[in-house]
Amino acid sequence: MAKYVVKRVLLAIVTVFVICAITFFAMNAIPGGPFESEKAPSPEVKAVLMERYNLDKPVMTQFVLYLKNLAHGDFGVSLKTGREISKTLLESFKVSAYLGGMAAFAALICGLILGSTAALMRNKWPDRLIVFFSTLATAVPSFVFATLLLLVFCIKLGWFPVFSTTQKNYVLPIISLAVYPTAYITRLTKTSMLDALGQDYVRTARAKGVSQLKVIFKHALRNALIPVITYFGPMLAYILTGSLVVENIFTIGGLGSKFVSSITNRDYPMIMATTIFLAVLMVIMNLISDLIYKLVDPRITFE
Repeated sequence: MAKYVVKRVLLAIVTVFVICAITFFAMNAIPGGPFESEKAPSPEVKAVLMERYNLDKPVMTQFVLYLKNLAHGDFGVSLKTGREISKTLLESFKVSAYLGGMAAFAALICGLILGSTAALMRNKWPDRLIVFFSTLATAVPSFVFATLLLLVFCIKLGWFPVFSTTQKNYVLPIISLAVYPTAYITRLTKTSMLDALGQDYVRTARAKGVSQLKVIFKHALRNALIPVITYFGPMLAYILTGSLVVENIFTIGGLGSKFVSSITNRDYPMIMATTIFLAVLMVIMNLISDLIYKLVDPRITFE
């Protein structure tokens, strides 16, 4: 186990480095710059700003300097606001973490319930209804669904405010983020449950007179969780950062909206920080999901 964890951590460091390098050089390869706009500063002021943020140096030198600062936990400051990016990330991630955590929890619970129901009532009307809506949910992008929710429940019906800082403003974004993962987990759970219910150990448990609920929850569902865990780790990392478009549609100041605005403003340090943050979070979630396999199914080895 320890050897596997060390190996994955080393691989994660390499992965994050590659992502960092690709993002940095691709970002600098795009024509233009952070100080080129309609209200661009004078050439003298621009030269001072370029020198202050090391943008006047060769790209490779900038990259080396950035890695040195990153090794000390310094993400730098925003080129537009002058604030420390680490503070901005922390404040924005609190919003995205709450939004994404609630959406992930709702998707997991609803997906497991719907998937198990569809498997236990196979070829009956509840199964067909669940399959229909799960297929529809996977086909509709989250930003389209979010726009429809905003149009119907905020503008037409007026049940939710368009602009608000209360908890009520999180309901529709959570639903928007949870719909697709719920549909995917539903399909995974149904397929895995059908496979588990057909195994010999389930037939043996039923032959011994084990209750239906115990067969479902102790034997079938536990083994059906393995593919769900495989998907849930990366899904949680994605949702926790908040959907970029959904956060902008509902005007929620999370990490996603900061990432979009940083791209629009060509705020290089903010782009790098959010990209690295997402990459690290994705790697950590993948590692945690792999380790949970062992708890769910002790037969799994890491050799």
